Amino acid sequence: MASANVSVSRFRPDRSTLLYAALLLNGELALVLLYFALSSSVPTDPVFLAYPFVWVNAAIWGVSKVDLPDAPRDHRLAALGVGVAYFLLLAGVGGLFMFHGAGLGTRIAWLSPGWGPTLVYSGTAVTMSLYPFKVIGYAALAYLVSATVLDAARTGVAGLLGVFSCVSCTWPVAATVFTGAFGSASAVATLAQNEPYGLSTAVFVSSVLLLVWRPTR
Repeated sequence: MASANVSVSRFRPDRSTLLYAALLLNGELALVLLYFALSSSVPTDPVFLAYPFVWVNAAIWGVSKVDLPDAPRDHRLAALGVGVAYFLLLAGVGGLFMFHGAGLGTRIAWLSPGWGPTLVYSGTAVTMSLYPFKVIGYAALAYLVSATVLDAARTGVAGLLGVFSCVSCTWPVAATVFTGAFGSASAVATLAQNEPYGLSTAVFVSSVLLLVWRPTR
């Protein structure tokens, strides 16, 4: 029971956290207002505009709550490798890159903050659409998984094997594949259409919560 109380207390924000959160939210709102003041775009769906900031804010919160455990250098290098592989896996299933392309070259899609600016590259063998909020979000998940690996390494081989079966680590990948989160590079051309971004955002936020809490450890 005591351990459960400790876990829950990690989610309770202190006064300084609330202050930084208020500053961050105000800054994001000002950025969005500035974007629409300087561009010819007209905002039509405030919820749609908010999705990227939910990702970014959840990512910042998750990383701030988890420190990398002390570990030998070889353990840290192994955890880094797992984190990089995990990021690439999420990026692949989440549509940041695909192994085919139309050879259209490189361009910047100047979308609303969070959605853009997006670097879009279309080669003959690979296509990339680097939405800022997705890059930040997947990098945060990779960091949290690396921390989980280092934490599990303390318990030996059994703990490391447990990482690959724990719901905290497998849920982001499985759920992203299931929901087809945010499609592919073609989403830049169809960004104004009605897509199930709410479900994908819920998947991401729940993934961060699980990896911070780590209920299976």
